[in-house]
Amino acid sequence: MKEEILSNLNNPGQLERLYRTDKSTFKRVFNALYPELTNNTLAAFWNERLNFAREEITRNGSKELVWVIMAAVLAGIIAKLPAFLHISEDFFYPRNIGFILFPVLTAYFAWKNKLSTGKIAFIAGTTLTGLIFINSFPDVKQSDTLILSCVHLLLLLWSVLGFAFVGDLNNNDEKRLGFLKYNGDLVVITTLIVIAAAILSGMTIGLFSLIGLNIKTFYIENIVFFALPAAPIAGTYLTQTNPQLVGKVSPVIAKIFSPLVLVMLLIYLVAMIYSGKNPYNDREFLVVFNALLIGVMAIIFFSVAEAARTTKSLTETWVLLLLSLVTILVNGIALSAILFRMAEWGITPNRTAVLGGNILILINLLLVTVQLVRTVTKKANISGVGKAISFYLPIYFIWTIIVTFIFPLLFGFK
Repeated sequence: MKEEILSNLNNPGQLERLYRTDKSTFKRVFNALYPELTNNTLAAFWNERLNFAREEITRNGSKELVWVIMAAVLAGIIAKLPAFLHISEDFFYPRNIGFILFPVLTAYFAWKNKLSTGKIAFIAGTTLTGLIFINSFPDVKQSDTLILSCVHLLLLLWSVLGFAFVGDLNNNDEKRLGFLKYNGDLVVITTLIVIAAAILSGMTIGLFSLIGLNIKTFYIENIVFFALPAAPIAGTYLTQTNPQLVGKVSPVIAKIFSPLVLVMLLIYLVAMIYSGKNPYNDREFLVVFNALLIGVMAIIFFSVAEAARTTKSLTETWVLLLLSLVTILVNGIALSAILFRMAEWGITPNRTAVLGGNILILINLLLVTVQLVRTVTKKANISGVGKAISFYLPIYFIWTIIVTFIFPLLFGFK
């Protein structure tokens, strides 16, 4: 390796080939040789490349850290409101679980991005409208529209968070894809935080039990209630101030999971045929089928968000294309099952909501697939796929408004 490096000091391409063949050996040998090569410009470049100091975890100002701590405490207090105010947990949590976390994260990005007063008023007005509406909903035991409103209110609050992250309603593709990437990174870092916290909690409860003190109930009802909402808040702070923490992990996860999900879907569809189960006459199966569809869509969106920011190989793009095509097939089966059930048993709030959501997803999938085909045929680059997703996100926001606020009125709060 030593002789090869010395003989190719004026050949950048050959040095790059040597480096990619065996990076660790190349670095070790080059560092040993470098004191003799200080007058060589290319050698100086390689020295900077190989020995550039890696970024450490940073604290982006004490004010921001204090703000994050206050947000975590506030989220914990909101989570404990049923205990403080003696409110029924069955009433409070289904309606208000989204308000524990989303408003504080939205406020964080609104503050971080220095949004104008008008934009803050829009965020506050939308959030307050959702809060008042969902808590004014008739307290009935069986209500499909209540469940639909609660679920879609979470998506509405997520959309408001996206607005605070992006900072405007214009078609800003880069920032919208950045928001999707933030969600993927947040899932990764929050999972790690929760795993670490769970280990610490188990050790704490176990150590106290050894000295005869049972703190399990107190620990869960107080510490855990504050720690759970604090985890994504801390995760958000870390992803924004230290993107290098998960910046290299998320693309690897996307690269690994995309082909695995594709294989799983293909096997699942074949197994479904042989099992005799289908979503046409089994309501629970249809629910699981749609949940599967949404999960696969999320993986496609996350993978495309990563792809749009990095150079994607043709093989990886083909995997995304095949995954999109199979997901379109899954969507088509789910859509036909919903239409069949509506024709057989009539229109209900659930069927109407699922039908509308599936149609929106199908259109989005078709747009993404068209762009992926253009990419693999070299007629466009991968950024076009990102645009097909980013410009469509506000349409989901509009749909969440319709289901959250209009469906209960349309179906008489049934």
